Amino acid sequence: MRGFGAVLGAVIALGSTQVACTAPAPDTATAGLPATTGVTVSTVLDGLARPWEVAVSPDGAILTGERAGRFVVARADGSAGEVAADLADLHVHGETGLMGIAFSRDFAVDRTLYTCQGHVGPLGDRDIRVVAWTVDPGWTALTRRAEVLTGIPAGSSGRHGGCRLLAHPDGTLFVGTGDGTSRTAPQDPTSPAGKVLHVNVDGTPAAGNPDPGSPVFTFGHRNVQGLALQPGTGRLYGIEQGTRVDDEVNLLTAGGNYGYRPDRNPLRYDESVPMTDPDRVPGAIAAVWSSGAPTIATPGGTFLSGAPWGELDGALVVTSQQAEKLVVLRLSEDGTAVTDETSMLDEQFGRLRSATLAPDGTLLLTTDNGSGDRILRVTPGA
Repeated sequence: MRGFGAVLGAVIALGSTQVACTAPAPDTATAGLPATTGVTVSTVLDGLARPWEVAVSPDGAILTGERAGRFVVARADGSAGEVAADLADLHVHGETGLMGIAFSRDFAVDRTLYTCQGHVGPLGDRDIRVVAWTVDPGWTALTRRAEVLTGIPAGSSGRHGGCRLLAHPDGTLFVGTGDGTSRTAPQDPTSPAGKVLHVNVDGTPAAGNPDPGSPVFTFGHRNVQGLALQPGTGRLYGIEQGTRVDDEVNLLTAGGNYGYRPDRNPLRYDESVPMTDPDRVPGAIAAVWSSGAPTIATPGGTFLSGAPWGELDGALVVTSQQAEKLVVLRLSEDGTAVTDETSMLDEQFGRLRSATLAPDGTLLLTTDNGSGDRILRVTPGA
């Protein structure tokens, strides 16, 4: 296989800004890539502020949620706007707020979607919850239906709140959580923090968890903000924000311990420890990929899939906030190592958070610049 470096080129940034909550007119730029893997980048929604997630419903709507608490949709008919929802109990602090979004496997029947979000109770108690909602056919309002999971710790600083959702084709949910800056949570099997959880849509533990009575699927994590399912293999990868060294991509296996243990200093949360520490965590599973130093802040990722992507078909793309790019990784046949690495969209759109492969094979991204943020569509084969 030819190296990615021979395939990728620089992407030209978009030059216009549209009004908030509109579906902009086509405004694209073509990358300087070979014809087989060239891309076009266009704006789906803009005028946003820190859109955390982007998800595509089976009826063609593209939904995002701003961390501070607002749902915005680009409908299949070309219209766009806010989607009303009761977020009166939303806890927004630090990195915590309205975070992951995922659609029910049976959305065509039940019109259900799930969010992971901060919660504050009437007495000021705070946690992170997975909430089930239903949406009307016109995409004008969300109605809260149930709380799927409660009690995921929300740290006092709002740091390390997670919280990525992945709706598995078998109908279950995977939930990537942060450790809430707790010294002990990542290695504590009774805490849902610093874990990847696997549950049924009613919140009960899913089949295949190491402890049938627990939602915990993997542990020893710092802040899992990305989950990606590899097409054709069913392998699940977690994408994790590192300390000052080593953002990580991990191949997740039931019961796996990924080696983060920030309790070396008995008096404080100790981020000087390694992300994967086999000395203090015997049996810790090594990362498939790590950023080294400095970290680049990796909050999301997905696999590219489809012939139009050319030599990038099957690559894992990982978003970066600090380095303002997509990291592109070719994985080994067994999925345990990286055989080639490059990047794209370098410093073209600012901080990148979420990456979602749309049903049509295009790549959707959210920017995370604080204002004037956008949902971008990257189309291959331009």
